[in-house]
Amino acid sequence: MIYFVGAGPGAKDLITVRGQELLARADVIIYAGSLVNPALLEYAGEACKIYNSAEMTHTELLDVMEQGAARGMEIVRLHTGDPCLYGAIQEQMDGLRARGIGFEICPGVSSFCGAAASLKTEYTLPGLTQSVIITRAEGRTKVPERLADLASHGASMVLFLSAGLLEQVREELLKGAYREETPCAIVYKATWEEEKIIRGTLGRLPELAEENGIDRTALVVVGDFLNGSYELSRLYAPDFSTAFRAGTKP
Repeated sequence: MIYFVGAGPGAKDLITVRGQELLARADVIIYAGSLVNPALLEYAGEACKIYNSAEMTHTELLDVMEQGAARGMEIVRLHTGDPCLYGAIQEQMDGLRARGIGFEICPGVSSFCGAAASLKTEYTLPGLTQSVIITRAEGRTKVPERLADLASHGASMVLFLSAGLLEQVREELLKGAYREETPCAIVYKATWEEEKIIRGTLGRLPELAEENGIDRTALVVVGDFLNGSYELSRLYAPDFSTAFRAGTKP
């Protein structure tokens, strides 16, 4: 069986229990060497065969999976964060289906969740925003959704794979509902030992990255949730009734 496993945002102990168990019993692990913390490979058994997918093509990946599956091996395809976000797993799953090979997915903690934890913040604040936009700037990979259009909502925004395109990011976001003074943060390697957090405003976003030598492996988060006023949740208000608690009259 082949398992697509989310490695979590970086810290070795932020992989799920199921993911750790799958690593421990895997005969073969193919890990995203450019992004996954190699410390996670310490969970693998001594006899486990390990491949770095950063050095492989799509066809080579599928060939290794097919050969292992034919021998009844347990194979873990280890992706950073949660594999459903920028994991390029759809093409792998479709390739396995075409070859008649079964697979399962073990979700993981996404780096955008790890970034919020490191920032000690919440993306969805009552009266401020109840939406999170996860996107990326357009580089060699085309982005069908225009960044300026997404910015028009003024929602909390998290940009993956964009740390080297921050001049472009600032220009596009300022065409929307964000302002020069809108709070932002750059989170380099969220939850890793070498994590670095830089806070500032959208107007200085590229300069913040340049001053701190960051041009990759970082998330950019933008929005008033970082420093804005918000309303208290109605769920815990004394006069708010739920199925578990009767509210008091004001």
